[in-house]
Amino acid sequence: MGSEIAQLLSELREDEVIAKVKSELEAGTDPNTILEMCQEGMVLVGDRFEEGEYFISELMMSGEIFNQISEILAPGLTGTGGTKSGKIVFGTVQGDIHDIGKNLVVGLLRASNFDVIDLGVDVPPEKFVEALKETGAPVLALSGLLTIAFDAMKATVKAVEDAGLRDGVKIVLGGAPVDDTVVAYAGADAAGGDAQHGVKLCKKWFNV
Repeated sequence: MGSEIAQLLSELREDEVIAKVKSELEAGTDPNTILEMCQEGMVLVGDRFEEGEYFISELMMSGEIFNQISEILAPGLTGTGGTKSGKIVFGTVQGDIHDIGKNLVVGLLRASNFDVIDLGVDVPPEKFVEALKETGAPVLALSGLLTIAFDAMKATVKAVEDAGLRDGVKIVLGGAPVDDTVVAYAGADAAGGDAQHGVKLCKKWFNV
């Protein structure tokens, strides 16, 4: 049964996997168990992406399906969720309002059991700092699609440094124009590359 849900999700069979999830819920299956099966399916999607069988559009679709399932399971998960892999503060930097890439990575990270604090778009440096202080998250992910976002990324890293948090926080940058040169310019730790690479990087940092 578990492999069936994972397989349906990995094949992007939206109606079928949602129907199966609802059926298992009605049969009394633990929502946390169903969620784990869906996470297995997302891993399979990631594997297909890395093998060149799937592309960004398939990643986005799998994320949408996973989000729908998460909403269905949410009532039963309240207060009963398993141990999270770790906390990550995420947002699109100030001056940039693009969120498709950010939402895709946030969805994949949550599917990998990370506790993601999504601050949205056009986020000023001080809001990132505030979130890091409130959550104690050891990873900060900054997204930006425009080249003007580079200065905002640099300003955010500086704000984290000025707040005395930099030594305890890994900072990853993401977005189509981001490369190692931008990482060096902003003073961050790494570039996320594509969505799947960003998830793998976070797993490496959290040793999961």
